[in-house]
Amino acid sequence: MTEQRNTDRARAFERREHLLMSVLALPAFAVVFLLLLVPLAWLLFQSFWDGGPSLNHYIRLFSDPVYFNTFVLTFRISFIVTVVTLLLAYPVAYAATVAKGKWRALILAFVLVPFWTSVLVRAYAWLILLQRSGIVNSTLRDIGLIERPLSLVHNELGTIIATVHILLPFMILPLQATMARIPRDLLTAGSSLGGSPFHVFRRVFLPLSLPGILAGCTLVFVLCLGFYITPELMGGGRTVMVSMVISRNIELYQAWGAASAVSVVLLAIVGAIFWTVSRFLPLDRVFSTR
Repeated sequence: MTEQRNTDRARAFERREHLLMSVLALPAFAVVFLLLLVPLAWLLFQSFWDGGPSLNHYIRLFSDPVYFNTFVLTFRISFIVTVVTLLLAYPVAYAATVAKGKWRALILAFVLVPFWTSVLVRAYAWLILLQRSGIVNSTLRDIGLIERPLSLVHNELGTIIATVHILLPFMILPLQATMARIPRDLLTAGSSLGGSPFHVFRRVFLPLSLPGILAGCTLVFVLCLGFYITPELMGGGRTVMVSMVISRNIELYQAWGAASAVSVVLLAIVGAIFWTVSRFLPLDRVFSTR
């Protein structure tokens, strides 16, 4: 009897604790509901509304080659930017991992410094550097590598260069966080068993850094899909990505339904990317790099 009474008390205490936690979480749920779920519901409603319930926006989206070409261009730029940032970020992250004391802090400080500057300012800086009379073209012409200025802005190349610079820290930080957790004893053991430095790196270090690679690539690719300011400035109106199509549908044509349909498709693509990544590695490991 006493044992039953203790069990009932424990259950009652547990129910009160759950109720208290639910009450404490209500403000957070309200914020998520008002700032995330309501706008998403409105976006979805607008995409199916054209003077009444309609699929016209989606029919136009999937039948108009302009939209298809825009998505292809956006995915191509995002893929190139992801690959280039990975190739540039991996050595930097490795250097930050093996460096000691103040040198590690200095490398990470240089990685974080760009966050103190607006994306708009950095895009304008690249516009000045890469223009026909900019420092890059002037230097190449002065040392005799080119005779006429290269076209480095208002095209896809300029967009990629500036986007890589802006998104590079988002690749370096997950990589470095993963590399820092790799036990050095494993590398020492590989070397003591006769493995060359390259062999140890390829068979031990590189596989263990894959969660960081996956996290960085996912983050950079998804961020690049929604980039707006950089392609708008560096593309000069010639490199039209999905975010620019959404903006123009609203600003120029007041076509909220068409813009909402494009946004919903882009959101679904991003969700599919996260779902695919989670099939290979749980998302909590991807972004905590544990």
